[in-house]
Order: sequence, then C-alpha cells, then structure tokens
Amino acid sequence: MALKIALAGNPNCGKTTLFNDLTGSTQYVGNWPGVTVEKKEGRLIGHRDVIIQDLPGIYSLSPYTLEEVVSRNYLVNEKPDVILNIVDGTNIERNLYLTTQLVEIGIPVVIAFNMMDLVRKSGDQIDTKKLGKELGCETIEISALHSDNTKKAAELAIEQATKKKGELPHVFTGSVEHAIAHIEESIETLVPAEQLRWYAVKLFERDSKATEQLKLSADTKAHIEQHIADCEKEMDDDAESIITNQRYTCIQKLVADTVSKKHTSEQMTTSDKIDRIVTNRILALPIFAVIMWAVYFISVTTLGSWLTDWTNDVLFGTWITNGATAGLTALGASDAVISLLVDGIIGGVGTVLGFVPQMILLFLCLSILEDSGYMARVAFIMDRIFRRFGLSGKSFIPMLVGTGCGVPAIMASRTIENEKDRRMTILLSTFLPCGAKMEIVAMMTMVCFPGSMFVAPAMYFLGLGIVVFSGIALKKTKYFSGDPAPFVMELPAYHIPTVKGVLIHVWERAKAFMIKAGTIIFTMCIVIWFLMHFGPTGFLPDDIDASFLRYIGEGLSWIFKPLGFGTWQGAVASVSAEVAKEQATATLGMLAHAASDDETDVAAAINTMFGGSKLIGMSFLLFNIFDAPCMVAIATAFREQASRKWGWITFGYQMMVGYCLSLCVYQIGAWVSGSFTFGTVVAIALILAACYFVFRPNPYAKKRTEYRREAERA
Repeated sequence: MALKIALAGNPNCGKTTLFNDLTGSTQYVGNWPGVTVEKKEGRLIGHRDVIIQDLPGIYSLSPYTLEEVVSRNYLVNEKPDVILNIVDGTNIERNLYLTTQLVEIGIPVVIAFNMMDLVRKSGDQIDTKKLGKELGCETIEISALHSDNTKKAAELAIEQATKKKGELPHVFTGSVEHAIAHIEESIETLVPAEQLRWYAVKLFERDSKATEQLKLSADTKAHIEQHIADCEKEMDDDAESIITNQRYTCIQKLVADTVSKKHTSEQMTTSDKIDRIVTNRILALPIFAVIMWAVYFISVTTLGSWLTDWTNDVLFGTWITNGATAGLTALGASDAVISLLVDGIIGGVGTVLGFVPQMILLFLCLSILEDSGYMARVAFIMDRIFRRFGLSGKSFIPMLVGTGCGVPAIMASRTIENEKDRRMTILLSTFLPCGAKMEIVAMMTMVCFPGSMFVAPAMYFLGLGIVVFSGIALKKTKYFSGDPAPFVMELPAYHIPTVKGVLIHVWERAKAFMIKAGTIIFTMCIVIWFLMHFGPTGFLPDDIDASFLRYIGEGLSWIFKPLGFGTWQGAVASVSAEVAKEQATATLGMLAHAASDDETDVAAAINTMFGGSKLIGMSFLLFNIFDAPCMVAIATAFREQASRKWGWITFGYQMMVGYCLSLCVYQIGAWVSGSFTFGTVVAIALILAACYFVFRPNPYAKKRTEYRREAERA
C-alpha cells in the first residue's frame, strides 16, 4: 500500500512549487469526491510507492470555505500517513496559526520552513530546531524555488510517517485547558485516542461539523456546554475567539524565543520598496499597462511574429507540405489522400501549430510574472478597482488563470464563497483572451494588421473593460446585487524565477495547447476537409464552390452579415471556433490552402476572404474573441453554475456581448466610411442601451443601505 504525504500550508507559501519539484511529470489532477475543488496528486520522484497529496492552500481548518472543509475532511477522515506542513519563513507568525491546528490532528507532522534563502538574505535568523521541539515536530529548512533540501524534506516525512506522534505543544492555558480536559473525558470513548485533542478543541469552539459527526447524547452536550459557558464567563469572550487569541499568544511567544530579525518592522524590505512603486495608487495601472503591452509586443508582434512566420511559411508551408506531397506521390497515393493529408491535416493542424511559438513566448512571459510575485500584486491592484464597481479581487484571480485556458479560469471561481459573485465571475472570467483566442489575435494581426504593436494588447485591455462595465451593469440587477466578497491574500516576497519552475509552467500550458491540436483540431480538420471536398455530385478535387461546406456556410452566413463577414468562409470559421477557438485558425488555413496555389502565402489568401478590409478583419476578430468560449469551457461553465438555467444565461450573455460588440464596431466603422444603414441605427441603439445599464442609478443601493441600518439597530 502506498504511503501518503499530505502537503498543507497557506496560499502563496510555495506549496505548489514544492509539489511540482517533488512529483515532476508524474502528477494527475481530478476533483475531490463529491465537491468541485481541484485535487492534485503525484508520485514522489524515485519512490513509486509514495503519493504526494497537494491540499488546497488554506489559512486554518475552521469550516469557513470549501477549501478548508476539503482539507479538514481529508486530514481527519482519510488520515494520510504524514503531513508535510510548508511554512513561509518570511511570514512565520501568520503561517504557524495553521501549524498549531495540524499538530492536534494526531498525524505526524514535519514542518518545512520554505523561502529560507530570502530569510538569510534579509539577515534574519530562525532557530527551526528549537521551534520544532516546542511544537513537537521534526523541522527542515528548504527553498522550493531552488530545490534546496526538498528531497530531504520528503525523505524526512517518509521517516516520520512510521513514528509515533510526540507530545502536543502547550498552546492553551488556565481555564481553557481545564475545560478542554473535561471535554476530552466526555468523548474519549467516541474518538480515536490520537484525535482526542482535535475533537475536544473543536467541540469547545462549538464546531457544528464536529458536533454532528460525533452524534453526542443530550446529556453529554449539556455537560460540555456547561464547561464552555463557565470558561466564556471567566474569560469574558466567546469560545471561538478565546481559542484564536490563545493560539496567537502561544505563537507570539514561540516567535519571540526562536526568531531574530535584523530589521525592525518599521524598516522597509526590498519587496516593500518595489511595492511602493508598482502598487502605488497613481502608478500601479500605468505600470501594469506597460508590462502587459511589452508581453504582447514581444510574444505576438516582434519575436513571436518572426518565429510564427518562419514556422508557417517555411516549416509547414514549404518543407513539410512539399515533402509530404512528394512522398505521397512517390508512394502512388491518390489525389484524394494527398489532399486530405496535405490540405486537410497539414493545412489545418499545421496552421494551428504554426502559432505555437507565439503562444510559448506568451506563456513564458506570463510565467515569469507569476513566479516573480508580480501577478499577486496585480490581483491586489485590481481589487481596488473592481471593488468600486461591485466586484472583488477574488474575481480577478480566475481571470489571471484564464490567460492560459478558460476551463481552469472557470473552475478557479470555486474559491469565491458568495454565490452571486461566483456566478458573475464564471460569466465574466473568459472575456480575457486565453491562449487559444490569442492564436486568432496573432493570425488576424498577421493577416490584416501586419507589424501592429497595439492589436494584441488592445484585446487584453478591451477584455478587462468588458469585465468592468459588465460588472457595473450586472451589479444593478437583482440577480447580482449586493456587496462584493472580502478579499484577503498574502503578497509573497519578490524573487527571481527559476528556469525549471518557469519551464514547467510553460510546458504544462503548451502541452495542453498541442494536445488539443492533436485531438479536437485534428478531428475537426478531417470533418471540414470532407465537407470541403465532397458535394451532391461526389468528390470535388478542385471545385470547393460546389461543396457541402459552402452550402452550410451560406445557410449560416446571414447571421454574420450585420457584422461584415457574411461570407460562407467567415461563417464556417466562426461556427467551427465554438468547438475549439484555434479551429477558426485551422479552418481559415484549410480554406486558404484550397484557394491559393502559393502554399507560402496563406496570409494573403485569408486577407482576400475578408475583402482586404481591416474593418471586417477587426469585426471577425472581436466576435471570435469575445463571444462564448470553446465547447469544453462552455460545458465547464454549465457544470460550475450547477444549474441549466444559469448555464444558458452564461452562454447567452457571452454570445450577446461578442455579437453586439462586433456589430457596433463594424456598423459605426462603415458609417464613418459613408455607409449609413438600418444596421447603423441598431448599433447606435445598442450603444445607448449599454450606456444606460452601466450609468443608471443602482435600484438596489437604497435597499442595501436600509438593510445595514436595520442590522445596526438590531
């Protein structure tokens, strides 16, 4: 039977970095049984019989959030063999609050003091051995970022798994300890001996889940309640606050005895000095805008564009295409087989893969920002802005995740306790372009706006604008009204990302991108090739105008005529994008290969499909970026909303935003060019309606004020 090590720690303590370092590529992700919270497990490198279980990042084991409930249930009920508690050495007092709870569960605990390289750099000293002795645990100093002592930490955990738990630390004193001792006597026959302390403390706190689980008799409950009430009377405080205060009193004493700081709390650290600039109320947003512009300038406009041009024009456009054609001809393959493999699979999948260099550069830049600690500051910055419009900074975390893929972005909304905020976050989180949408951005930049350094970052900031203005409008409806959920997070110290850590993040995102190209995109390319080369008269090697695909496209083109790209090519590309956003690129690539004899000038052929118009190209781009995401993300949204009604509301709102935005841009652009039609009137009406919903008085603001006053009077 495999030995299980549970990783537990606060958010941003370096737990995920340690997990990746210990498991490498042997990890797998699922959901915890019965709940929609991500579950990550992996085999310890070099120990196939050791499973590393990554628990959600939490601050305590009190059942306030779903993550805390999941972690607590796993530790108390599933009972892993050992807990590896990751403690951020730069913020030790806050992190030890969780540690004092973990040691009470009755499972061996090894404390890994992380970020010790930063602690030493600051001149601080932590007597980890003495601290561990006081807590009854083995300790080790590590740096997960630099892989210092990480393997030794895992080996120490394995060693401690078979040893008996040491003496519990003396956290509680006086009448509190007296009351807990009486509770232990009352339940000692109902719980395992090693968990006696844990349940006694939880019953003292009047923890509803612990009380329900033990099914205590009425007499036992009354007896326990009497001891709790006596203690509350003596301490002049409620039971839960008493426990919290005594934990922190114990922690403060431990820290005073074992931690020596070179700098006083009034002295600023390097991270504090940087934060004075990057989180400044005036400078924060301009700095963020410049950084994100630089990210897209490097990954899409300059270096990324050059790599993609070479990949599309030379690698796939000449070498692979010509090589495959020559090889298949030499083998005597039929024209249909050559067309399927060259025009269909290579032309479609190859076009998607041609943009992989840009995506890798984008993921590389974003991973560096994340691992350095800057993106945590962005969430803090956006919380100040979002809160003004009724959203929480918690809502921005999923949107940051969504720059890689919309599916985990939607799933990340699970951390938001408020149901209204969670529903709205699911609805809005995919408006920031994901990696797949950025491929469409890269393609349309190359086709219609070659060399432009503003199109790609403009899509990112336009997505932010849609989120903000949608949040303002939606908070003024009864479905989403109310105050946003509070947002609290630890800001990690800045540090230089490691090559290994960044590459792991880039590989995970790029791998998912390429797997989709090799599965969903591959299948769709074959389907589209058949529709493109077969018609009512049979196989059509050169007459695409008589194909089933054209009939389907023309049947749907009326939907897109008000948007300017009402051609059958634009219609089939947009519809296929709902399967996977990259498919729009693949479909246009296949159509371009079929329409052009020059395999290296795909961009020119695609530009011709849009009539050489930048306005039509922009309209196509806006629709496919800001409409509903791919099929998998749509299905995830339905599941996470836990309601078919809310799933359809989410899908409908996203489609409406994409369609209306595209329509307004095209129709107003056409009006500026001298064409005023009924579509222009509709566009103006939509703009006025949007302004009304954004700027109208909040009909629920007065009610919220009245509720607060009633609560204060009560």
